[in-house]
Amino acid sequence: MISPTPPFPFADVILPCLDEAEALPWVLGRVPAGWRAIVVDNGSRDGSAELARSLGATVVEEPQRGFGAACHAGLLAATAELVCFMDCDGSLDPAQLPRVATPVLAGSADLVLGRRRPATAGAWPLHARLANAALAHRLRARTGAPLHDLGPMRAAHRDRLLALGVGDRRSGYPLETVLAAAAAGMRIAETPVDYLPRTGRSKVTGTVRGTRQAVRDMRAVLAAPPPTLLVIAKSPVPGRVKTRLTPPCTPEQAAALAEAALTDTLAALTRMPAGRRLLVLDGAVGDWLPPGWQVVPQSDGGLDARLAAAFAHAARTAPQAPALLVGMDTPQLDAALLAEALSPARRTGVDAWYGPAGDGGFWALGLARPTERLAARLLLGVPMSTPETGRALLDRLAAEDLTVRHLPVVTDVDTIRDARHVAAEAPDSRFATCLRSIDSAREVSQ
Repeated sequence: MISPTPPFPFADVILPCLDEAEALPWVLGRVPAGWRAIVVDNGSRDGSAELARSLGATVVEEPQRGFGAACHAGLLAATAELVCFMDCDGSLDPAQLPRVATPVLAGSADLVLGRRRPATAGAWPLHARLANAALAHRLRARTGAPLHDLGPMRAAHRDRLLALGVGDRRSGYPLETVLAAAAAGMRIAETPVDYLPRTGRSKVTGTVRGTRQAVRDMRAVLAAPPPTLLVIAKSPVPGRVKTRLTPPCTPEQAAALAEAALTDTLAALTRMPAGRRLLVLDGAVGDWLPPGWQVVPQSDGGLDARLAAAFAHAARTAPQAPALLVGMDTPQLDAALLAEALSPARRTGVDAWYGPAGDGGFWALGLARPTERLAARLLLGVPMSTPETGRALLDRLAAEDLTVRHLPVVTDVDTIRDARHVAAEAPDSRFATCLRSIDSAREVSQ
């Protein structure tokens, strides 16, 4: 029996579970006091879910089979700022979770993995250790993180993990999490933990089928390059941006709202996994530019030509990577939604991504295999900033016989009515804060 969980747990411990009734009493009994155990039952037939409930754990039922599906269901169910993952088979000791969580809490790392140290002979079979060592070597080469183990005991802040948009729902989930975290600029570290003989047979390496599936999943994740993210924007200078907001706003207030919207957009995309982040800018850079962004001057010509040139630059920079372009008018942008849409598992079979705007335009366009010629065929000559812009672009995508994944309809900020709608959708954004400040100043002046 675990100790009672307080209304606001210090941390949530996510335990993917498939027929682990034999191990559950020991595992749950070792969860630190004040930490909530979330057992995600993935179709157990041995009464694991009922047993976990009787022992005081929070139980989440996840009908979609797969280790990643169970992990992600637990992440969505968690409410604590700090979340931990670990296997539920008795091979890891929950009492050592604080050892893994401490660097995250101290602010010295964003994602920490437990580096397994066999506590007894036979706890970690040689073939599994060799395979793990080979995978860790590839991870170090790919990410630069000092990892020696793709450890299943992990700790991170929940919001950072959600923003990664991990899409794999099978055995590739742990690997994709690490690769996505590195591509999102998260600091990754490891700390030693004991590795004990597991209770029962492994669902992955314990069968030929499970091993083959895990290898296929991980190969697919490793083969997928991180996307190139592009933002096309103007420098937020009074009189040059958001002119349709004046009146009721002054040019200075409209520029302040534009800067806030751009800052929110860049911050959201900074949290996403990316191989490169390009700001395609008309004007000068300000102190609103976060680290990790390369500034590319906009080309000459109309907006259609400038968009096409931006994709052409992305294709030259990273020809094998998908490219996603958004504007500066969507401060309510959902990083997790975009990241998952572009994740290796979700991009299979997709040629393009299209985000429709409520006014008939589009707020996002992505190409799985961008080339200069394809961008020109899709964009040159499309009438921009009209109610028919989106339809014209969709017709071009259809003419190229591209499989398009549609993103949610989003309101972009053109008018003060749009601004109030967007601020209500994202009340904690810089944009909403800026609009409230402008409204307050107007009330005082009146």
